[in-house]
Amino acid sequence: MAEVLVYVDHVDGAVRKPTLELLTLARRIGEPVAVALGNGAADTAAALAEHGAVKVLTHDASEYAEYLVVPKVDALQAAYKAVSPAAVLVPSSAEGKEIAARLALRIGSGIITDAVDLEAGDEGPVATQSVFAAAFTTKSRVIKGTPVITVKPNSAAVEAAPAAGAVEALSVTFSEKATGTKITGRTPRESTGRPELTEAAIVVSGGRGVNGAENFAIIEALADSLGAAVGASRAAVDAGWYPHTNQVGQTGKSVSPQLYIASGISGAIQHRAGMQTSKTIVAINKDPEAPIFDLVDYGVVGDLFDVVPQLTEEVKARKG
Repeated sequence: MAEVLVYVDHVDGAVRKPTLELLTLARRIGEPVAVALGNGAADTAAALAEHGAVKVLTHDASEYAEYLVVPKVDALQAAYKAVSPAAVLVPSSAEGKEIAARLALRIGSGIITDAVDLEAGDEGPVATQSVFAAAFTTKSRVIKGTPVITVKPNSAAVEAAPAAGAVEALSVTFSEKATGTKITGRTPRESTGRPELTEAAIVVSGGRGVNGAENFAIIEALADSLGAAVGASRAAVDAGWYPHTNQVGQTGKSVSPQLYIASGISGAIQHRAGMQTSKTIVAINKDPEAPIFDLVDYGVVGDLFDVVPQLTEEVKARKG
């Protein structure tokens, strides 16, 4: 069976959930070979093997932390040359898409971004995408070179599938451009204790109907009762009620959780573009004509200030 390269997104050896999802998809089309780079790369092996990686290629160098993107592209290209894979899978983050695009250009291959599913085809992997503000679903495949595909978080279940996970050192020679853009400083993101927005299984979002920054506390309370991430519409962010890092939509982040709860959000097209691929959508809005109700699986017509606190208490009661 052909090998499939999987770029590993990790933090000091702790493998992030989207990478484990990629391993599930990679097993559909071949044997996953993981590529882990930077500090803690070798520490990823156990988790990767547990989820199906037959081999883990590792390389650590200061360049990965000190410079932007290019060193990682150099390493992924080295892995590509060493393995000659049937496809290269990368998490669909901002950095992941830049790495994938640069790699595809270097190796003369086509690229598919923001896939939401992947299956084996007679002529290569077939990717499913949600396009045009999620109004259409398409299936496509790369017809030139080795497919480079970025996959959105929550596109597949994390499945244990123990494999050998043999660790091998990857030989990497950095290009002249690898040190072209130096990182001069980092500011750690303030931890809220909630899941990362794009990776969360449940997202609770608030919009214009929340009517003030102080009222986002009821959105946060519901999210915390469910173990969810908190999102916001562009209207709420533009009004200064919630940080831009939590904005869901065409000009914010795209999410695809198992459950998306929209509170006080009308359902403008730019917001729908960022959450329409959610598996189950619930809307709470006092306007029965709000466009969001055309999209949802379940709708509650009511004042969010009455409905959301009651929902939070019911969730807490059922959890015991």
